[in-house]
This record gives sequence, C-alpha cells and structure tokens, in this order.
Amino acid sequence: MKVLSFGEQALKDANSIRSLHQVVIRAAEETDRLVLVTASLQGVRDALAEAAGRAAGGSGGYMERMEAIQERILEIIRSLFGPRDQSGVITAVQILLNDLEDILHGVQLIGECSPRTLDLVLSFATRISCILVSRYLSVEGIEAQTEENPGILLRVNPHGMLQVDYQASYQAIADSLGTGKGIQVVAGGIAGTEQGALAVLQADGGDLSASLVAAALGAEIIEMWTGLDGVTSADPDYVSEAFVISELSYQEAMELSFFGARMIHSQSLVPAMEAGIPIHIRNLERLENPGTRICSDPQRRQTAIVGIASIEPVALVNIEGGGMVGVPGIAARIFATLARTSVNIIMISQASSEHSICVVFRQQEADSALEALREELAPEIRAKQIQNFDLRKDLAILAAIGENMRGTPGISGKLFSALGAAGINILAIAQGSSETNISFVIGKAEEAKALKTVHRAFLV
Repeated sequence: MKVLSFGEQALKDANSIRSLHQVVIRAAEETDRLVLVTASLQGVRDALAEAAGRAAGGSGGYMERMEAIQERILEIIRSLFGPRDQSGVITAVQILLNDLEDILHGVQLIGECSPRTLDLVLSFATRISCILVSRYLSVEGIEAQTEENPGILLRVNPHGMLQVDYQASYQAIADSLGTGKGIQVVAGGIAGTEQGALAVLQADGGDLSASLVAAALGAEIIEMWTGLDGVTSADPDYVSEAFVISELSYQEAMELSFFGARMIHSQSLVPAMEAGIPIHIRNLERLENPGTRICSDPQRRQTAIVGIASIEPVALVNIEGGGMVGVPGIAARIFATLARTSVNIIMISQASSEHSICVVFRQQEADSALEALREELAPEIRAKQIQNFDLRKDLAILAAIGENMRGTPGISGKLFSALGAAGINILAIAQGSSETNISFVIGKAEEAKALKTVHRAFLV
C-alpha cells in the first residue's frame, strides 16, 4: 500500500493535475492499494484567508477575491475536461463556492470571523482540489472516491491548544478508510474536534494527514510530491553548490526541518517515524528525479555533516549576574516566564559557571520577552544579583546536522576553525548530547557567508 501526498506547492495548475495522474498510473502498477492526500491549489488557501479578512472588515471586497478564485478554477476545469464532462464538475465546484459565499456574507454582516469560521472557510480550498483530482481520475478511467474528513481528531491540551489525538485518530482513520475500494482521495489538513466542529491544520497540514493515514492503515511507503527536487544540503538561494540529499534518517530530517530546510514539517515525520514507514520526497514537475528518501536506515555517507540549515531573524537575550551562581530555580523562572508570554525558545546556552544564561527566540518576540524577564527578575536586579540584560537583534541560527557526527572527534574544531578563518564571529553555541546537531548564533548579515563556509568545509 502507498499513500501519495500532493502539497500546495506542487498543485499549481491543470498540468500539475495531469502529472498527478501520471504518478497515480505508475503507483497503481506497483501496489494494490492507493490513498491520495491532496492539499489546496497553490495560493487558494491564502486567497480565502484574505477574503475572510476583507469580509470581517465589513468590506464587500471579498467578492473580488472570490471571483478571481472562481475564474481560476473554471480555467483549470476547461483545460482538464472535455465539453461533455465539464458541466458536472462545474456544478459540483459551484455548489461549494455558493456555500462559501454565503458564509463570507455572514462574516461581513456580523463584522467578525471567529477561528472556527476561518477554519470552515479555509477547508473549502482542499475540498475543491479533492473534487478536481477525483473527477479527473474518474474521467481518465481510474475509479476514485472522495473523503473530505478521514477522521483526524484534535483535542485541547493542558495549555489550551488543539493537538492531534494520535490513537483516537488512528482508529477513526481505519474505520473511515480501511474498507474503501479503488483509489481514495482525501482532503489534506482537515480534522475534527471533540465537539464535532471542523478544524484545519497548519498550511502544510496535508503532509501530517498523509503521515497519519499511512500509520493508521499500515502503508509501506509515503510519497510526498512537492515543487522541489528533494531536500538539499543547504539553501540553494545562499549556496550555489547545494545538492539534493539522496537519503536521510528520520532524526536528520527532523533537525533540518526544524531549522528551516525546505521539506516537510517536523511534526509530519512523527507518525511515519514511529511506524517505520519510509517517506519519499519528490518533484511533481520532474517525475524522473529520484528525490530524497527518509527512513530509519539511510545509506551511510562519507561526510560527517549531511546538511546545513538556518533560522532568521532571531534575537538573543543574555542574562548575566554573579548572584545566579549556585542559586536553584533561576533558569526555571526564566523559561516559565517566557512560556507565559508565549515566547518559543529556539536555543539556549549556559556556561558551567552559571554566571550567564543565553536564550534565543524569534525576533518579533524580542520586546515582549525582554519586558517579561525584567518584570519577573526585578527583585534580583534591585539586589544586584543580576547585573545585565543584553538584547541583540538581527541574528541568525545556523545548524550543522548529521548522524555521522556522533562519536567522531574533531568535528567542532573543524567547524569553528573554518568559521574563524572566514572572519565570522560566533555569539553562542549549543550542542546536544546526541551529537547530531551543532547550532551557533551569528549576525544575520553573515548568514550567507557562514552557510557557504560550512558547506565548502564539509560537503564539497
């Protein structure tokens, strides 16, 4: 069994759906069972979010966005289907668009778009693409059934946020899709809550849907079709020598994804990793390219580092004070304060002397983080136990990643020697005990230079 996921960056136009058809033909020759998970057409989800925002503002301008979406979809239908088949597809899509217009009109009347309503609006993006894909496959002689909600269930966690209930979702997916015939086309990123309300996952939620479906049904492989040739060794916008990595371990892929590599979201890897299902990332525009395989036993490489990724812009707060040395609970208070302020800590570094703690987070969170920390640690500041709060902005985190670094001496020395020879100043360093990731903070202006330097030192 295969699960095929088609992401938003891949589904651009009628030609993308034709390429999808070719992928399905090839896959059907290799397996007895196929499930397709489709995202929205590229840009439609964003256009619907904009339309909802306009409607909530009381503006009739949302109709302009709706008309543009409708015309684009009609153009795709006219390209894909002959005159005899067009009317049925147009009718099915038009029913959805009419419902969507009614919802947006209601949003305009009340001048508000609640999170639940926005999820409902965004769901139409994938529901429409599902219809286009399933109808086109049917016209081409491939039996296909549409499933808008495969049974993914979200529950509220102790922090008040919705998150996937994995076990309940697996059971619901098995009940929903387990007895299906032919090819099932699933709307990616659509889920439900305990109260029965519709919910929509993040923009790349189709990949998570595919991973959950594969784990629930015991698939042998997940193919994720994107607009990229695979996972690259570095961002090709910065490093011209970057190349597609043929194989990665789950851990390497998760690290690269977290640090901004162009691939799938790290959360989408979890169900596949736990079930031991390989993920194959490929380019829908270039079917001949082999892509990147993510699995538990990748072919071992000669290089210690498999790839380099970066996050920017970030900010760094360095908290210094002799009064912190040997005092229990300071770090806990810092982390708890930032959590209450909804600041996500990306990286931390602390010297063994305990004289300073360095915390790194997204730059847009810097001012609120600094204000919260000053308030929380005001008694220590007055008592001169903390002498300094140093905030630095316009920074970047670079991460050198690879499982071959584990137990290999000299990697850090080679890395920092190369950066030093290039005149790049390092502000903070962090390395976990797993030895698969070395992260360091530099000025954002030196990001491109640092990526090129590390890539040439280890991967050329």
